[in-house]
This record gives sequence, structure tokens and C-alpha cells, in this order.
Amino acid sequence: MLKPRILAIAIFALAACAAQAQTAAGTSSPAKKELVAKILQLQQPGIEALATGLAQQPASQVMQGAGVALRTRVPADKREALGAAIQADVKKYVDEAVPLARDRAVKLAPSTIGPLLEEKMTEDELKQVIAILESQAFAKYNRLQPELQNALTAKLVSDTRPLIEPKIRALDASVSKRLGIEPAPAGAPAAAASGARRAASN
Repeated sequence: MLKPRILAIAIFALAACAAQAQTAAGTSSPAKKELVAKILQLQQPGIEALATGLAQQPASQVMQGAGVALRTRVPADKREALGAAIQADVKKYVDEAVPLARDRAVKLAPSTIGPLLEEKMTEDELKQVIAILESQAFAKYNRLQPELQNALTAKLVSDTRPLIEPKIRALDASVSKRLGIEPAPAGAPAAAASGARRAASN
């Protein structure tokens, strides 16, 4: 997913100006610190989103591994109940870990991002970044990101499917041959074939 990295976009959009003003950028002042604080305030949703993603990533990996194990190692009549219990465990982790990660990220930002902005950027550049972040047009652009991503993804999948699917089938046949199992039928989902290979290798 093309998650917007507003701070990175704004900073790198001004990279050329920053390079020309490197000496002045290194100096700090109360006014500069105030500008940095303003940027961090504007960026708080993005900082929280970053922390949320980091906290949720292990849960996603656990769910993915559990899904394979449920399909390949657990009797069919026990999968639903065990799956529900695992989902409850994952939800408990997410409910506890995400707020902790978000809180720590917001608290750490002034001592991590803040000094870098003070060192690398001038007051004028910081003002320009703030202007970008507060721009209604830029806000609208970021709101459009999911729609833009969906449009690109749909077209990319459509255009590359004839080229990629033969390669997937060839890979599936090669791995299946190495494992000594029958390759999945041509119409079978890749995930199912992958799960079968994992089961055979265990």
C-alpha cells in the first residue's frame, strides 16, 4: 500500500534548497525550535500511523503463519474454534501494543526527528515545509492516495497477469518437483499450492 509519507515528501521536495543553505541550517534558535515543534504537531497523525504499522506487523506475521498451520496441521472440525481463539489473542496484542507504540513514537519524535530538522534545515525551509503541510491542495492529494493506488493496482494486475502467471506456474512446478509432490492444477490459487508445499516439507 502506498501510505503517504508526508514529512519525507515535504523535506525531500526542498532538498535542493537545503543543500545550498547547509551552513545556515546547522544553527538553532528559539524561533527554529518553535517551527520544528509545529512540524511535529502537524505530523503527529503520520508519526502515529508509522508506530501503528510497526506494532501491527508482528501480529500480521503471526496470523499468516497460524493460517498455514490451521490448514495443514489442525483437523478440519477444530479449525474454526482454534482460529477464533488465535484471533482473540492477536486482537488482545494489538489492543495493548498499538497504543503503547503510538504514545512512545509521539514522545520520541522531538528528540529524534526534531534535532535532525534543526540541523539540516533553515528557518525559511522549515516555514516552507509548514506551508506545504498546511496546504489544502496537499491535504486533498493525500486523501486521494487510496483512490490513486487502487487505480494503479488494478491496471498493473491486469497488464502483468499474462506475463507473471506463466512464471508463477513454472516456479510452482519447479518447487513441487524438488519436494516430490504433484504441482497444483493450473487454476488453483498460488496460496493453496504454497500451503501444500509447506505441509509436505514438515
